Amino acid sequence: MAQKHIGIIGGGAWGTALSIQAVRAGACVSLMLRDAGLAHRINETRENDLYLPGIALPPDIRASVDAVDLLQSDVVLLVTPAQHLRATLAPLADRWPAGLPAIICAKGIEKDTGALMEQVVGETLGSSVPVAVLSGPTFAQEVATGLPAALTLACRDRALGKKLVDMIGTPAFRPYYSSDVTGVEVAGAIKNVLAIASGVVAGLQLGDNARAALITRGLAEMSRLAIAMGGRADTMMGLAGLGDLTLTCTGALSRNYSFGVALGQGRKAADILAERRSVTEGVATAASITAVAGKYGVEMPICSAVDRVANHGADLPATIAALLQRPFRDEREND
Repeated sequence: MAQKHIGIIGGGAWGTALSIQAVRAGACVSLMLRDAGLAHRINETRENDLYLPGIALPPDIRASVDAVDLLQSDVVLLVTPAQHLRATLAPLADRWPAGLPAIICAKGIEKDTGALMEQVVGETLGSSVPVAVLSGPTFAQEVATGLPAALTLACRDRALGKKLVDMIGTPAFRPYYSSDVTGVEVAGAIKNVLAIASGVVAGLQLGDNARAALITRGLAEMSRLAIAMGGRADTMMGLAGLGDLTLTCTGALSRNYSFGVALGQGRKAADILAERRSVTEGVATAASITAVAGKYGVEMPICSAVDRVANHGADLPATIAALLQRPFRDEREND
């Protein structure tokens, strides 16, 4: 049997971890980066010293800034940050082979358009490109070192989705198939925003009771918008919903959570972001979510509060006080 060939666009921590996982699944990997110097160092030293230092990369990963090998793959994983995905794919549109599947691994909603990543891929590469979404509770460092993880792979074409599960899955990296592409995307985007809020709770030392309440009410916000956009309620209770939300709202390795902690400790958003090499997706997505929620008439007070603080410099204590002073209500929307 011929060796599988998996292409990966994006050489950050998650793209690098997925490259290692693809080799574990029996594939050779073409990893496409923007940074030629980093690509050279990866090939020479077998280490991504910028984004995943200290973890050895197997020889079946070949890094490059050229898409030639990438576009000869059996499948391509799109691991570029959500706000840069359209610009990254645009130069490849004329060369993308017919029928080459794309697995979206970026989590977010495009800030300027309010589009989910499936829509961005369709508008950029064409509606004939088969699309799947990979999302769930995973930290790059843990996946890279081979610790167990489970996540969701969503695809509207069940046969293709199951094929992709078999292509990338291993005993310690367990993708579960779902047909709910929209629900998985919405959950993956919103959980980053809620992780910022959870970090704020930790930074302000508001206690575990407050964090539990924040996660639960955040899940309610996530569910309302996902259902309004065509997703399913059961997806919100799965790995891409509750699973990923729990991880990013409690795990110190989460960039969004640590950003929120720093906000809660009194630091300015711009100063925190200026120190970071990796993208904190929840900041841009907070603005996107607020706009999309308004379009669908969905109330999302926690996400809106994160947007006001992270993107508009709202006073943090006053914003929290306003949330706590909201009227009491029934817990379930239809009660």
